[in-house]
Amino acid sequence: MDFTHINQEGRARMVDISEKEPTKREAVAIGSIYMKLETLKRIHEGTIKKGDVLAVAQVAGIMAAKKTSDLIPMCHPIMTTGCDISFNLDFENSKIDIKATVKTIGQTGVEMEALTAVSLAALTIYDMCKAIDKDMVISDIMLIRKSGGKSGLYEREV
Repeated sequence: MDFTHINQEGRARMVDISEKEPTKREAVAIGSIYMKLETLKRIHEGTIKKGDVLAVAQVAGIMAAKKTSDLIPMCHPIMTTGCDISFNLDFENSKIDIKATVKTIGQTGVEMEALTAVSLAALTIYDMCKAIDKDMVISDIMLIRKSGGKSGLYEREV
């Protein structure tokens, strides 16, 4: 079996994408962070002592998308042409749903960038609220859509 990220000596390598044609690419990932209802209410009211939780988490998610190749060894550095992070406060289930959409025009996809953006946005929420709620749970981080490239469109059945 040939492994794409292993060289002839059996060591890790980054895949060569130089022969691939640049295409418009987009990836959408989602995830959730569950918390105490009181924590969610305080985020909504803006009374968390560290500041505006969602504003900081949004910037963290965008920064994470741009730095993904610094965090995941075999990811190629890419030029991100767009990144948007959105939040849905779900009081019924005591959670915040996070959605990241990342775009580029290039030779490799942005799935890892979208997943990393969601993950870091959730971790930032945790960091900003941990003083009042250490029981928060980050879960269900997944790719729900990607387009572009050789493999074309992927949409997760939800």
